[in-house]
Amino acid sequence: MRHNESKLQINCVNWFKIQFPMYVLFAIPNGGARRLIEGKILKAEGVMAGVADLFLMYGNETYNGLFIEMKTEKGLQGDSQKNFEKKCKTFNYKYVICRSFEQFRTEITNYINNK
Repeated sequence: MRHNESKLQINCVNWFKIQFPMYVLFAIPNGGARRLIEGKILKAEGVMAGVADLFLMYGNETYNGLFIEMKTEKGLQGDSQKNFEKKCKTFNYKYVICRSFEQFRTEITNYINNK
């Protein structure tokens, strides 16, 4: 994850922990450079390219849970991320891309309130 995306994600997660301490939101550390052997081990353990950055483990009246992909204003989804988004929708999980703290706050609040 790029540094700006990382800072955005940290701010969003910190806000979430204060606002919604009863819910479980966790990061999926899927990116980053790794040594070849470490990458092979992680892949064998189930790491999958394209998985979103965050997951809210809460089903509302409409969806089974919420996957959140953090991107900068100009960040683009890769092919594996687009494929993962399609799978989320197939299995009734909401998938959103958040490019700002305000967008994250709105998406989380609307999802929890089932709007």
